[in-house]
Amino acid sequence: MTWLWLSAAAMAATAFFHSRLGEKRMVRPLLALNAGVTTDPRIRRIIRFAWHATSVLMLLSAITVAWPGTPRAVVAIIGGGWLATGLVNAAYLSGRHIVWLFLSTAGALALIGVFA
Repeated sequence: MTWLWLSAAAMAATAFFHSRLGEKRMVRPLLALNAGVTTDPRIRRIIRFAWHATSVLMLLSAITVAWPGTPRAVVAIIGGGWLATGLVNAAYLSGRHIVWLFLSTAGALALIGVFA
């Protein structure tokens, strides 16, 4: 169970930093361009909502992984998804975006918790 709690903590931390740093370093600068589709107020709201909705889904993953009685297969699927997302991010961005490490770690911890 300790591995699952560590995984959940890593997922929650990833969600927090995704929301806070992403808003500051990606969403705001993107919307500040005010060009192309970002001139539409509805699109601007959708971009911000979608960004933070992703963080909420990360938190739901964390809750599911740590929830007592969650089927092992569900935790394995979530862990595998996080690990795969981290590894694909590392390959796609040649390791130049640190998020791959957090995604992969959270996923690996979940998988260790399932199979240990």
